[in-house]
Amino acid sequence: MATAKGDGPALDVSTASTRVFLVNLGITDIIEQEAIDVSIYASADGAVFGPKPIGAFPQKFYRGETPLLLDLSGRPEVKAIRAHWEVNRWGRGTETPMFEFCVTVREVSEEILAEIRGGRQKAS
Repeated sequence: MATAKGDGPALDVSTASTRVFLVNLGITDIIEQEAIDVSIYASADGAVFGPKPIGAFPQKFYRGETPLLLDLSGRPEVKAIRAHWEVNRWGRGTETPMFEFCVTVREVSEEILAEIRGGRQKAS
């Protein structure tokens, strides 16, 4: 649960074979009149993260799932990633925002990437 801006833990991606990831934002609970912005930041050492995000979800106001494809295949210097979120609330009632959400990361397999790139012929 988040009531203020914050950062998730660093995730080591240095040993990933494809370096292409499906990042999913899942919002399971909210209150009305609030928004959340979630971005992904990169690090070359797992400790110091860059000043600009390498990916971002659209601003969200409701429950649901939102996928983001993160391609790091051209970024060999990236050794770790982490999520950063900003929350805000407006209108009546409490001024403190409240979001229950999770960000999951899954590497896209070589097989799926080959299908996407047309490297695999489908049987007739």
